[in-house]
Amino acid sequence: MLIFNAILLLVFDFYIFFALRATKIKFVHTKWFTLIWWGYAIGLLLGLIIAAEFSLPLAYRSVVLVAFFMTAACKFIFILILLIDDIRRGGVWIARLFKPKNKIALAEHTEVLEAPLPERPKNGISRSEFLTKSGLVVASLPLFPLSWGVISSAYDYRIRRQKLVLPNLPKAFHGMKLAQISDVHSGSFYNHKAVLGGIEMVLGEKPDMIFFTGDLVNNVASEMRDYQDIFSKLKADLGVFSTLGNHDYGDYYYGKGDSPEKRTNLQHLIETHKVMGWDLLMDENRTIRVGNDEISIVGVQNWGTGRFPKKGDLTKALMGTEDKAVKLLLSHDPSHWRAQVLDTDIDVMFAGHTHGMQFGVRGEHFQWSPAKYIYKEWAGLYKKDDKQLYVNTGYGFLGYPGRVGILPEITVFELVTG
Repeated sequence: MLIFNAILLLVFDFYIFFALRATKIKFVHTKWFTLIWWGYAIGLLLGLIIAAEFSLPLAYRSVVLVAFFMTAACKFIFILILLIDDIRRGGVWIARLFKPKNKIALAEHTEVLEAPLPERPKNGISRSEFLTKSGLVVASLPLFPLSWGVISSAYDYRIRRQKLVLPNLPKAFHGMKLAQISDVHSGSFYNHKAVLGGIEMVLGEKPDMIFFTGDLVNNVASEMRDYQDIFSKLKADLGVFSTLGNHDYGDYYYGKGDSPEKRTNLQHLIETHKVMGWDLLMDENRTIRVGNDEISIVGVQNWGTGRFPKKGDLTKALMGTEDKAVKLLLSHDPSHWRAQVLDTDIDVMFAGHTHGMQFGVRGEHFQWSPAKYIYKEWAGLYKKDDKQLYVNTGYGFLGYPGRVGILPEITVFELVTG
């Protein structure tokens, strides 16, 4: 579908390009304009094909998809402007075909025949001026939300509250509060005070447990050096549990092969979780006991579809949980839910990974983002029979240093007996 849309956008490019070349705007007749126009158009098309065919970093895919939708929106509006004039011209041409010849001749002598507006009318604006000014306005429109997304929204943390109804939940856990953050991407941060403010929001909720669902860094463990003290403040009576995401393994820095440097980096990241007091679950589980009641917290390493790392071993992680009434799973990539988790007795899976592409619309009853064209489950709560998945849209950001519409999320759950 994306490839079809990209080809359609290329057709739009031809239409707009030759419409502009028909005007008297000097710049559009230069070699530079041709190179810039077709360089961007072909580059975007190739970028979409690569994004569709290969499981590349989310940052790359986010940039390409946001560029595609922004470009498509601008050019679609531009085409509407062109079509209005072309339809008018076509109507005049058709009208002339059906007029009697004697009236046409008479019209030619009396100069009363309707004709397309001249390029430089005596009054009003010419077609070329109209196209130029309209195009400049349309082209500038995306700059405002993208700029605002960096200035105002990158650290505009929002708490989203969600009840989780669990039919088998032991009574001792009824009403318990659980907080989730995901996708910190500490290598992208540039505002310590703002990051601390978000952590203080989490602590202000006084959760009984805290989940972190992967991607602590962009590439290397050292990115956490300046933020380790901030995230160490996260504490909860029943524990802070974490897991790894695709970025945590260093694949995008060291490559996908094995190396001593890559193994050392991963070990440093594991130690960072420990130093912060987080219980990192590497294909393992923990039993949480309140009174005489128990539930299981399960965590797996990253398991993603496509070419994302498939390191998680869900069977191993579930060993010893057979008699637990409720199982809560931390797994970074929401694709894991349909691929494996639905075939188990896990009650709820908590994920992140998508960021909601950091671009879209998210309201109480409606949400949209380019992420929906890549992930069936990309933000919020999903249910299938008695199984549930929650996708957190992330605490940090990657690639584009901001957010438009999809704000950084802190999720607070209330566990409820069904």
